[in-house]
Amino acid sequence: MSEVLITKSNGETEAFNKEKLAYSLMKSGVSEEVKTKIIAHIVAELKPGMKTADIYEHAFSLLSKHEKKAALNYSVRRAILDLGPSGFPFEQLIAEIFRRDGFSVATDKYVKGKCAEHELDVIAFRGEELVMIEAKFHNLDGVKSDLKVALYVKARFDDLRAATFDYGEAKKMTRGILITNTKFTHTAINYAKCAGLELIGWNYPNQHNLQDMIQEAGLHPITCLETLSKNDKKRLLEKNIVFLADLNNQLNVLDDLGMNKEKRDFVINEINNVL
Repeated sequence: MSEVLITKSNGETEAFNKEKLAYSLMKSGVSEEVKTKIIAHIVAELKPGMKTADIYEHAFSLLSKHEKKAALNYSVRRAILDLGPSGFPFEQLIAEIFRRDGFSVATDKYVKGKCAEHELDVIAFRGEELVMIEAKFHNLDGVKSDLKVALYVKARFDDLRAATFDYGEAKKMTRGILITNTKFTHTAINYAKCAGLELIGWNYPNQHNLQDMIQEAGLHPITCLETLSKNDKKRLLEKNIVFLADLNNQLNVLDDLGMNKEKRDFVINEINNVL
């Protein structure tokens, strides 16, 4: 097919890449047969200037008809964007990923480096391991963490690496990670490789990126539920209910949202389908 330019969420245009779509569908766990059908359908419907958001919605709709579980996995990236506008639920997501990996976790802590005090989003410790994490949340898909962010985070981690702490057996920072729910600019990635700064983005690096970590931990934010309205999701997040497992353990909060029995049953059924 001839090159078709599509519009990204930040307003820039790029050539439609069938392999990118195939990769994102593959990561959702969809069968090869359904993946092939969806790609063929999307390619046939492509028009110059089509928005990436429209392509996503179209693919999600087709996935929902064929493989509901894969559709929910496919929607997790958008669901994380919907955790905003504050970054607090995203910090909880990162903390829970490490907690499920056997770490003890602290969030939103001020810690003293060698030369200055720093506010850290997540601190995870296990035995002598001490991981300090800067979580950069964006609620727009086109926003990237750039070189400036990488530079100041590296400087903070250098100061912290020179200090001594008391987190159980852990006395020295063993890893410093900059994590974002979107992407990094090429200059930020090149700098990080050269300077020794660990980066984790939605699909960076190729292995053990944020998408992999979320799927391995089995974490689904409440924002992936289709049966909840935007206002329902906002009110649940305000109650500090971020994950489906949390909601499943506190189903009484659905009554606080003023749901009738029919809608409540729909929500519970969708939760059960995921969990």
